[in-house]
Amino acid sequence: MKKIALRNSDARRNGLAHGPETHPRNGWTHAHESRVEHEPDAGKSEASAAVKTSVAFNDNADYDGFVEREGLRFAGTHLILDLWQASNLDSLEIVESALRQATEAAGATLLSIDLHSFTPTGGITGVAILAESHISIHTWPEHSYAALDIFMCGKASPHKAIDVLRLAFTPGKLVLAEHKRGLMP
Repeated sequence: MKKIALRNSDARRNGLAHGPETHPRNGWTHAHESRVEHEPDAGKSEASAAVKTSVAFNDNADYDGFVEREGLRFAGTHLILDLWQASNLDSLEIVESALRQATEAAGATLLSIDLHSFTPTGGITGVAILAESHISIHTWPEHSYAALDIFMCGKASPHKAIDVLRLAFTPGKLVLAEHKRGLMP
């Protein structure tokens, strides 16, 4: 299994840094960022070895991250993608790159990526943890199928991630479902 963690250079590139800094795309202030790379066998469990990231809203205390679109107010957009006849589903490097590029295209803030590869099929399961929520992926290379879940709140544009994922995995068929989470009455 491969664990991918942000290093401080990744954190700075993604708008995170040591000390307060306001991210230009989402208006959130990132209080601090520190990640450690570790091996699960290093005498600590993965849960105890992970260092958490604090993310706080900026000086606009009224901003709650909810989306307002087409006269509706809701917590965020949840996209469910099924990719059929897809390729590159057993490549950790391509999956990691696709998650990073999809996050950037959506205008979201990457906090960390965690990917695991399975034998003998080469299937991959993983998640990009975002300040705005997440992008998860589960692949079945033996069936040329991938299931992706994109949930984002705030000013991020999750639909913009789709073209990046289409280019990375070149599916013959893409099925998309959309759900507005936390729709206000």
